[in-house]
Amino acid sequence: MPVTVRIPAPLRRLTDGQREVLVEAPTVAACLERLAEAYPGLKERICEADGSVRRFVNIYVRGEDIRFSQGLDTPLHDGDDVSIVPAASGG
Repeated sequence: MPVTVRIPAPLRRLTDGQREVLVEAPTVAACLERLAEAYPGLKERICEADGSVRRFVNIYVRGEDIRFSQGLDTPLHDGDDVSIVPAASGG
């Protein structure tokens, strides 16, 4: 079940400049593991050492924040889109 993962600009150097990558995974957690295998260093910028999503990173599946769904256990379906969005702040 391939899903499209949208990579934010600050992380594209780790994906050879790709804006989107295809990943086959049943859950968001498995998706992040597949990304880690294909693109070393990427998961460390998205997740804490304990595997939780970093506080200032948001992950959306089909436009819904996984924090309001099943978190990393959010299921993925064929054709889904997964967006990794670093939080922006400023003043």
